[in-house]
Amino acid sequence: MTDNRIDQIWAYMKASIDLQQEVSDRCASQIAAAADQLIAAVTAGGKVLLCGNGGSAADCQHVAAELVSRLSPELTRPGIAALALTTDTSFLTAFANDYSFAGVFERQVEALGRAGDVLIAISTSGSSENVRRAVALAKRMTITTVGLLGEGGPLSHEVDYPVVIPSRATQHVQEALLPVEHIICSLVENALFGEQGAQVTQ
Repeated sequence: MTDNRIDQIWAYMKASIDLQQEVSDRCASQIAAAADQLIAAVTAGGKVLLCGNGGSAADCQHVAAELVSRLSPELTRPGIAALALTTDTSFLTAFANDYSFAGVFERQVEALGRAGDVLIAISTSGSSENVRRAVALAKRMTITTVGLLGEGGPLSHEVDYPVVIPSRATQHVQEALLPVEHIICSLVENALFGEQGAQVTQ
């Protein structure tokens, strides 16, 4: 009797690997453009804000941690100003209880964002209402918006710089976003603090 779990594992991994290869082939220019926005904002004294739900909220915290701390162990550098809008449980529960969950990111953009910052909106569906509201306000505040998204949702047309993973399978979109997030952090680190990059004083 064969163990079909092995076949399931191979099929799942192949689907994930194939999607990441497709992202590499189709999204490289989008990824570079997104990184350029972070580089420009930080160079000018701005910061990076991030918002998303569920697994995307975890990604927000991950990216913020890499920027504030560091991605590459070979590079000693100052911290990069980045803040995940997903971590303050007192604010999130208070605002959701008093107003609505749909505004939890929008309100923080209003309070913490400044013209010249960058908002990274992460949404595997590309249609999360609270993320869309944060993006809309950020654009009115002259905050550049970057989207790390699955395909099919309206956010791909609402953010200034979309990186659209060509899939609607949530788990595979999440898997494909992790290397995208890491390469964006790497491009920012190398541009700002690498041997050939401009040295930014924090």
